[in-house]
Amino acid sequence: MANTAVATGASTRPNYGSMSRDRTWALRWSYFFLVLFAIFFLMPPIYMLITSLKTSAEISAAKNPWFISNPTLQNYIDLLSQNQFLVFFRNSAIVSICVVILTMLISVIAAFALARMKFWGSATLATGVFLTYLIPETLLFIPLFKMFAWVNETFGIQLMNHWWTMIILYPTLTVPFATWIMIGYFASIPKELDEAALIDGATWMQTLTKIFIPVALPGIIAATIFTFTVAWAQFLYPLAFTTSTSELVLPVGIITTLIKGDVFNWGQIMTGALLGAAPPLIIYAFLMDYYIAGLTAGATKG
Repeated sequence: MANTAVATGASTRPNYGSMSRDRTWALRWSYFFLVLFAIFFLMPPIYMLITSLKTSAEISAAKNPWFISNPTLQNYIDLLSQNQFLVFFRNSAIVSICVVILTMLISVIAAFALARMKFWGSATLATGVFLTYLIPETLLFIPLFKMFAWVNETFGIQLMNHWWTMIILYPTLTVPFATWIMIGYFASIPKELDEAALIDGATWMQTLTKIFIPVALPGIIAATIFTFTVAWAQFLYPLAFTTSTSELVLPVGIITTLIKGDVFNWGQIMTGALLGAAPPLIIYAFLMDYYIAGLTAGATKG
């Protein structure tokens, strides 16, 4: 019986060697797929950087596209010395900043009302806000185009071919998603906070500004980064609603001015794309932790 007990004890003892081997293989596979992921997503920007450092003659030559014979910064010098590129950059910056301010003013107040000020139909309205975001912009720009034409015919207000028109259009894309993120974040805050504030005599607006906004700062930053990224990188709306060179924003301006017929100035196109990607990249680099925290709370709460 003693031998049986010993054998039984030995059979129930965990096999740490096997667990260690399983963990080792799991880590190896994790690193393998992580490397594949990094290669797949880093190849395009690396190729863009390599191409931007080449002359037009070297780009056209049938050589290894990943090798630079004579690296040069001439594409950057030529592009940054063009007044058109600076105008595109200025238009994008002004539009993006204004859209961020307008979106956050609307979405923070709307999300607070839907998440904390319960009223009839608030849950249905919150769901409808997010479903609005799921409507593709390719379906929205046609009725918006018709609405702008109606405004011009009825009131004589020309909304077409102006960069500031994007400040009106972009919130149709940014407000629904930013509101949905903030609803989830506000819903995750304990109800005791606003109840205590209301008992102490605070108004709903004071509760929002003095309690909820400081607590929900990661969610607000996440929504702000998302809004800026959408406004900065938007292509379809400015392509459809602006035509004059001085009214274009950066994504459309690069394509329309550097592609002439069947002639593609690949060096400057890649340079412009890299310079255009710099502002969102810098923002993500410094605020990535807040962005992940805000998206996680907004996606799992409420």
